[in-house]
Amino acid sequence: MRSPPPEGALSGFGRPGTTDMAFGRLERTTGPQPMSDINMTPLIDVMLVLLVIFMITAPLMTSALKLDLPKAEGAQPSDAPQSISLSLDAQGQMFVGDEKVDEPTLRARVAQAARLNPMTEVQLRADRSVPYGRVAELIGLVQTGGLSRIGFVAEPTKP
Repeated sequence: MRSPPPEGALSGFGRPGTTDMAFGRLERTTGPQPMSDINMTPLIDVMLVLLVIFMITAPLMTSALKLDLPKAEGAQPSDAPQSISLSLDAQGQMFVGDEKVDEPTLRARVAQAARLNPMTEVQLRADRSVPYGRVAELIGLVQTGGLSRIGFVAEPTKP
């Protein structure tokens, strides 16, 4: 068995009966205090990028269906809480929103909208070249389905 090293000996790093060499200070210093402020620059950068994206994509979200709407002086956009956009193109084809539909599908959608809310407004957009008889047939189809609030969409005239 070995005898313990003499006092002050530099061997044995951390073993009982040995001394360690101290490198640097032994007192602990507290680190820097955390910041309590929020850096707003990245937040503003993200918001500006989103704003630019929405400004570019918003015009693309409008109706892709091209109609030559009649012009009227009193044409005002409607702010009906619930509405169905119904369109007739120059060939007399029917569209709900931007989706082409046939007559039975349109009857079913109108009936469903009437069951959910009988005060739903139908916003009718018909091309200028569509014969009046075809528009009247469509109005009759909507009224038969149970909706009686029909608005005609027109473009405002340029002053």
